[in-house]
Amino acid sequence: MHGMVPVAVGVLGGGRMGAGIAHAFLLAGSEVVLVERDRQSAEAARARIERALAESLERGIVNGSLMVENLTVSLDHADFARCELVVEAVPEVWDLKVSALQEVERHVAETAWLATNTSSLSVDGLAEHLGRPERFCGLHFFNPVPSSKLVEVVNSKHTGEELRRLAVQWVGGLGKTAVVVNDSPGFASSRLGVVIALEAIRMVEEGVAAAADIDNAMVLGYKFPVGPLALTDIVGLDVRLGIAEYLESELGPRFTPPQLMRDMVVRGELGRKTGQGFFSYDR
Repeated sequence: MHGMVPVAVGVLGGGRMGAGIAHAFLLAGSEVVLVERDRQSAEAARARIERALAESLERGIVNGSLMVENLTVSLDHADFARCELVVEAVPEVWDLKVSALQEVERHVAETAWLATNTSSLSVDGLAEHLGRPERFCGLHFFNPVPSSKLVEVVNSKHTGEELRRLAVQWVGGLGKTAVVVNDSPGFASSRLGVVIALEAIRMVEEGVAAAADIDNAMVLGYKFPVGPLALTDIVGLDVRLGIAEYLESELGPRFTPPQLMRDMVVRGELGRKTGQGFFSYDR
């Protein structure tokens, strides 16, 4: 360890979240090994991270001496062997998460720590598929990772005391604040954030108010940095629908997705990434 973050950190998956996590650890001075599934994805991940690093340099957040040379992008899980911590950031699909974490565990040192960036899936349940569950926890980063000040540290019932302490230290080393929760469906953030978004969508569905007015009520009245409908567009309606369905199965009908949400997903109105959600975007 140096400072408050590991010397070498692995990230599995280089999408928006994985690239953001890699960027955060690079800024904090770690070497980062990012593993992707194919060459095209790996090249896209490298470009995403290099662009983010260039923006950080332009804003004067860091000096340029470290950075890009501390990044390795690979297709081989064996490159995780030297990492002290590996963060899994693959899509929110249960079987994919389980197989990805098991594959990482096969390639890391027995002393390595393992974390999942899941925003809602059971960390207890994932831990039970691992050989060293005491060395595993949730590190739920928020989008966009560089500017978000929060990381939710999710402890399973198996997470060991040393990792509980280290995880909070790592988050501090990234210049972020840790919120510590015990594993529970949706943790603290997704559970509260999704229920507000679902109610906002119901209000649009029922014709209570326009999307912009609902969002303005929360931004101006409750100091939300972004309204619940705009945030749903940023996260993706498909992603939030999946989380809502999972929470409904675990916690009951108060998380039932509104029909409007399902209809928009079927129409491909997924938010910012498709150019249309509750609001319209230039693509």
